[in-house]
Amino acid sequence: MTAPRTTTTARPNGQWAVDGKTPLNGNEAMKAADNGLNVRERIENVYAAQGFDSIADDDLHGRFRWWGLYTQRKPGIDGGRTATLEPHELEDRYFMLRVRVDGGALTTEQLRTIGAISTEFARDTADITDRHNIQLHWIGVEDVPEIWRRLEAVGLSTTEACGDVPRVILGSPVAGIAADEIIDPSWAIGEIVKRYIGDPELANLPRKFKTAITGHPSQDVVHEINDVGFVGLVHPELGVGFDLWVGGGLSVSPRLGERLGAFVSEERVPDVWLAVTSLFRDYGFRRLRTKARMKFLLAEWGAAKLRQVLQDEYLGYALPDGPPAPQPTRSGDQVGVHEQKDGRFYIGAAPYVGRVSGTILTAVADLAEGAGSHRIRLTPHQKLLVLDVPAEQVDAVVTGLRANNLEAEPSIFRRSTIACTGIEFCKLAIVETKATATRTIGSLEERLGDLGALTPISLNINGCPNSCARIQTADIGLKGQLVMDDDGAQVPGYQVHLGGGLASADREEAGLGRTVRGLKVTADGVPEYVERVVRRYVADRVETPAGPETFAVWAHRADEEALQ
Repeated sequence: MTAPRTTTTARPNGQWAVDGKTPLNGNEAMKAADNGLNVRERIENVYAAQGFDSIADDDLHGRFRWWGLYTQRKPGIDGGRTATLEPHELEDRYFMLRVRVDGGALTTEQLRTIGAISTEFARDTADITDRHNIQLHWIGVEDVPEIWRRLEAVGLSTTEACGDVPRVILGSPVAGIAADEIIDPSWAIGEIVKRYIGDPELANLPRKFKTAITGHPSQDVVHEINDVGFVGLVHPELGVGFDLWVGGGLSVSPRLGERLGAFVSEERVPDVWLAVTSLFRDYGFRRLRTKARMKFLLAEWGAAKLRQVLQDEYLGYALPDGPPAPQPTRSGDQVGVHEQKDGRFYIGAAPYVGRVSGTILTAVADLAEGAGSHRIRLTPHQKLLVLDVPAEQVDAVVTGLRANNLEAEPSIFRRSTIACTGIEFCKLAIVETKATATRTIGSLEERLGDLGALTPISLNINGCPNSCARIQTADIGLKGQLVMDDDGAQVPGYQVHLGGGLASADREEAGLGRTVRGLKVTADGVPEYVERVVRRYVADRVETPAGPETFAVWAHRADEEALQ
């Protein structure tokens, strides 16, 4: 007699709408036990008074993130130990504090407040990130309540700047002022922040959830690599609105977002955003954190099913079909001097890979106000803009920014290089990034100075595989790891990605870079490698009706030997 056949079922993915809300891992159990937003009361009333040693582990390594706080890396721990040490062995007794700047929009009063907090509480540290945030370091838990008080007094916060929550909303840094703008998304961004950021119902997502909204034809918010994106366009029948994207993300499993083919009118943006976020909350995969981003749900369902569920279960109506937005018209980094639609000017300036200081931020606030401006913007490319500059003040502001290490007329490599935090502060990093990038920029300015007609080539440098610096979407992307030098010693270095990029004036569609087996470079060898591959590109590129082929096109067609 044969045994009865047993029916096997696939393991649950931890989707609330399918599998129920029973936690399937420690992180989900932590969130189920207490909403991350609730830790603020303990920080203010217990931890700030009793100090670092009083912090409960679930709060320190979990819920603190809901208020923009991560422990930073303890100095002196080399990258070879990143993967072998426990979190408590890697972490210092100080925090990185992330100030969220939705839409990248700051007043000079807000910028000055951040600058003062930096100089008083953060050892004068400050980094402009590639997600509109400003990050401070060396923060003690004892000082956090006072920092919050000062930030909130000027309309800023750290609420949900980290954690499994809706992160800062990327918005066009020239919203409302650019002469060539299609639609100003500021209202929609403001409504989403006002209605939903800090809402406990959206404070337990499967993982982080990233949003990008732009109405500028340069498509300046890297929407293709966000969980949800709204891109401005003119519908031939319905007028001005947004094209809806979902499911983008990089890290170790990169995937570009996809259009849902749906048109969203301006007044519907907050509701559609809520619907997409709620769908992710209910259907996103929670069993494995490595599969818990929107991109994995999109990969399983496909765009058509995701749109149908969105409409049927969350919106209650069908979105009209819509065309794609046109190809971008110009660079989206907004560097340089540009006329606004009111006749004044905005000035976009590049620090070295986002690294500034409290002293610099305060000086920029003073400089802007001296020129009659009270508005600053941050970009997703680690740049800073001063808005509303009268024509007669432009030269003075450009000169004043330069005196503060912010360059409105940068070299192509200073303009197009970004870097993540790296081993200096990040517990996940394997190699250093900021100083390496700065040295590389200076070296390339000398090495390639004879190539005067060279168009910008993006160089993105990341300290680990997680791609905070978007290595897969750069012309040259460097992923931090330990490599062997010529003497066989293990040293800091990078795996090389080539030919990636997002949609731009010279690239119709986004695409990921290619990797060549075994192509790695030591940290000290980065300038030499970049010079070598750029000179090979210049020698080999072909002319097209639109001009010389881009580095990305060349990198994808070149033989592996040419890329070494």
